[in-house]
Amino acid sequence: MNDDHEIISSFPLDVADKTSSGPRLRVGFVLLHQFTLAAFSGFIDALRLAADPGGRSRQVHAAWQVMSLGGLPRRSSCGVEVHPGSDLVDPTSFDYIAICGGNDYLNVKVPEALLDYLRNAAANGIRLVGICTGTFLIAQAGLVGDRKVCVHWNVLDAFRERFPRTNATVDRLFIDEGDLITCAGSTAAIDLGLYLITRHCGRDKAQQAIRHMMLHDIRPAAMPQAHFYANLDGIHDVRVRQATQFIEQRLDTPPSIDAIARYVGLSSRQLERVFHTALGIGPAAFQRNLRLEYGRWLLSNSSRTITEIAIDSGFADGAHFSRDFRSAFGCSPREFRDSCASPG
Repeated sequence: MNDDHEIISSFPLDVADKTSSGPRLRVGFVLLHQFTLAAFSGFIDALRLAADPGGRSRQVHAAWQVMSLGGLPRRSSCGVEVHPGSDLVDPTSFDYIAICGGNDYLNVKVPEALLDYLRNAAANGIRLVGICTGTFLIAQAGLVGDRKVCVHWNVLDAFRERFPRTNATVDRLFIDEGDLITCAGSTAAIDLGLYLITRHCGRDKAQQAIRHMMLHDIRPAAMPQAHFYANLDGIHDVRVRQATQFIEQRLDTPPSIDAIARYVGLSSRQLERVFHTALGIGPAAFQRNLRLEYGRWLLSNSSRTITEIAIDSGFADGAHFSRDFRSAFGCSPREFRDSCASPG
């Protein structure tokens, strides 16, 4: 074990700490290779903070167990290693089995024992939870069916390509289909954890966790992800796809056209040509439209000032943002925000 990697041990289930009727919410976490640490830790910490009124991390009102196939260590996408200390246990010990995925979502060589474990859980009526790219594994196990699933916007294309018959969306933080809950991951996993705490343990326990985590409230499941990308269905030019992804990742600090061209190995003139062929507009117009859509989303979903939103959207100042916004949407940013706030 390298010194620069931290080891985190999971809390074992402690029967002595249960109430007479046992914890009201029991979650088994299955860690996959390269799992996203923020999503896993946010979810499990919400449970921990709601579980014990004394703040001592006892599993009183909620319980959890961290598992992996064979009980082997799992390294997160950021390099932090977690030692679950437990092989996959009987899924009927839990109310939910949460599969925590991350950067290994393109791997199709999943051990059959892991897929069978999920199938066994579903067959026994245990609700499955896909965290981040954990939903890929649930779909690979054939357990999605006609349910709608939520994935992170950054992996939507990959999910749809691999599971074209599955109804996947990025217009929510998480989706509860009754026996299957899927979550975009990252900080949305905290909201999902608080949602389940509220359902099983009560609003007061969720508020207890919210206070400890210094949050304002639980974001609703229907809150859209802050995603801004072009619909590239039917666009097969890899250079265009790479260029749009490069632009999407730098909305607040827009790269120059020359930088975008260098990123995909083209000249600026060639980049203009392939964009017009594929999308009907040039890269500069594509980038500006995406930034304006991001600014419009911030106007509806944040309380930041218009100047702050302009900067966050990659504009030099509020005046430039307002001018381009009016040209694109037919009203000023302030008028748009006021219309969103007005009832009806």
